[in-house]
Amino acid sequence: MSNEKTTHFGFRDVPERQKAQLVGEVFDSVAGKYDLMNDLMSFGVHRLWKRFTIAKSGVRWGQRVLDIAGGTGDLTARFAKIVGSSGEVVLADINASMLEVGRERLIDQGIIGNVRYVQANAEQLPFPDNSFDCITIAFGLRNVTHKDQALASMWRILKPGGRALVLEFSQPQSPLLGKLYDFYSFEVLPRMGEMVANDRNSYQYLAESIRMHPNQQTLLEMMQQAGFEDCDFHNMTGGIVALHRGFKY
Repeated sequence: MSNEKTTHFGFRDVPERQKAQLVGEVFDSVAGKYDLMNDLMSFGVHRLWKRFTIAKSGVRWGQRVLDIAGGTGDLTARFAKIVGSSGEVVLADINASMLEVGRERLIDQGIIGNVRYVQANAEQLPFPDNSFDCITIAFGLRNVTHKDQALASMWRILKPGGRALVLEFSQPQSPLLGKLYDFYSFEVLPRMGEMVANDRNSYQYLAESIRMHPNQQTLLEMMQQAGFEDCDFHNMTGGIVALHRGFKY
């Protein structure tokens, strides 16, 4: 009988050592259509969620920002313009396909010079202690095997006085909205993935991974346990998405 630890991959239990590979296969598959599907899935509202995240980040000219699981670079593009030529933004992603799509997209927008690209695992971020003024992870934490390790790694590399922001799908606050959201997630979303990206299974996983992610209060407590202080969260779209924020002093 095996004593190997397991974790969830959507609603399935898989060996912990396999999850990163399985998640990687999902994002290898969806990378090319990622931006289009984001717009379709959220009816464009993801842009407002990210705009709110930028507003709450407090990032200023000359600062260093880390965008974990930065994917196709939505947040990185905005941060690069804010920090300017004397600042730096690091776009980090564990998935090489997503990182390459992000690099090409930002170069196409003329965003060069103050952006660096690093393939990195959120659980073991390859940066020195006290390196960044702000760290963000948008729609990526739910795919991490050991979320507590990722939060601790974020705390370690954040400068004193810095802040971390976690933008992620969460738990709808209204039972009626929850029922509508379940129907959309498990009936509409996989079909949309099949029609647009020719990939039903990846979008089925994404819907399942959202349901397995800690709710608002649980994630707040996890951030506190990792060392963050003055933690809070802001529900958006009825709690379908929440922005968590914590500081390091």
